[in-house]
Amino acid sequence: MTIKADPTEFAGKRVLISGGTKGLGRATVDRFLTGGARVITSARGTLEPIDGVEFVQADLTTAAGGEALAKAALERLGGIDILAHVLGGSTTPGGGFLALTDDHWLSELNLNLLATVRLDRLLIPQMIERGSGVVVHVTSIQSVLPLPDATTAYASAKAALRTYSKSISKELGPKGVRVNVVSPGWIMTEGTDKFLKRIQAANGGTIEDARQLVLAGLGGIAIGRGAEPFEVAEAIAFLASDRASSIHGSELVVDGGTVPTV
Repeated sequence: MTIKADPTEFAGKRVLISGGTKGLGRATVDRFLTGGARVITSARGTLEPIDGVEFVQADLTTAAGGEALAKAALERLGGIDILAHVLGGSTTPGGGFLALTDDHWLSELNLNLLATVRLDRLLIPQMIERGSGVVVHVTSIQSVLPLPDATTAYASAKAALRTYSKSISKELGPKGVRVNVVSPGWIMTEGTDKFLKRIQAANGGTIEDARQLVLAGLGGIAIGRGAEPFEVAEAIAFLASDRASSIHGSELVVDGGTVPTV
């Protein structure tokens, strides 16, 4: 499947994408580049340059990392028009809530909630000053459909991000800044394999057993497959675009029909 993007859709737009070096984040970077945007992103380690992308080495799970990225964005691009918060993931072990230590909880909260909150606090003020800007937070259907064996802390952090997003949308809408949420289901990235290996380590069996355990916990995926990263990136780009100029404080679910309720 190919999606033809308008190469001028984001011309002149300055876009910051957190977690933009792999998986969904990299697909999102590519989508905005295709639309003509100027893009800045970061990662904890070094990486090969991405053509057309400003890069900052920063650990966004720390306050210092968020400050470094925000400072670079303001200095190199002169400001940010679109904030796409894609950073996230889970590294906690399987085994239910008793397997989670305070360190596990703090790690998930820093990665999936506070990294976003800090960047918002640093970069949204310049949007308010201009009276325009777009913020897209990537949460997860785990916020309403957690897997108790393996994603309790992650799901809780994403649920907090979802609530935070709704709250700031009420504050920022009258100031010209749109805020929306994209909630993906299972995305077929390299992180999927790592996640399944953690499930396998906690429960034994094969990787396929782990896959079936996750699918059973989700109740299946109606279209029979997880989403490709570019499909979710397209949803992020849509909400950031002028095509969605009246969409605010909303959640766009991209889960192939996984969540069984309306």
